[in-house]
Amino acid sequence: MPDSLKPLSNQARPRLVLASSSRYRRELLERLRIPFDVIVPAIDETPHAGETPEATALRLAEAKARKVAAELQVGTSRSERTLVIGSDQVATFDGHQIGKPGSHENALAQLQAMRGREVLFHSALSLVDSATDAAQTVDVITRVRFRDLPDTALDAYLRAETPYDCAGSAKSEGLGIALLDAIDSDDPTALIGLPLIALTRMLMAVSYPILKAEAA
Repeated sequence: MPDSLKPLSNQARPRLVLASSSRYRRELLERLRIPFDVIVPAIDETPHAGETPEATALRLAEAKARKVAAELQVGTSRSERTLVIGSDQVATFDGHQIGKPGSHENALAQLQAMRGREVLFHSALSLVDSATDAAQTVDVITRVRFRDLPDTALDAYLRAETPYDCAGSAKSEGLGIALLDAIDSDDPTALIGLPLIALTRMLMAVSYPILKAEAA
């Protein structure tokens, strides 16, 4: 095994940090019942010219994790190992990226355009080891087909859920599931924003003790 992906010692449980401002990602990570801190990364999330949606998501996920990892290394020893989780989601429809609507009007326009159609969600994940600078990065794709619903139903959903901070305006973990006709993904948590199956795979690759037996 290369040094960049060396396993942890049996006794070691390094600090785990979620590099995100998203409460949805925080709530997802809490499902694993492992200790972690949250640090919000200050990076420019503007897509680069000519960049594919997949490339944008992958770049930003790793950039968020590396930004926080670099900040944590200032004034500390590299032997103080920290694993930093970065994630980014880009929704695409008809070849164009779909952002967070920010308002009721924008959200309604998004849902009107997507009804009866398929939308791709790129949920990129990166795990950066501050001790080695190694990064494990992956893009988990979710295909979502929206129901062909009337404006009255879309408006009622938006007023009930107010998902104006969600790309695509559909919160599948809430009432937004009623908007969807089908979801195709290898990881049901990816659509919410943090692919936990991929994350646990990455943590297990460095022998992070997710399922650690409690001392008697």
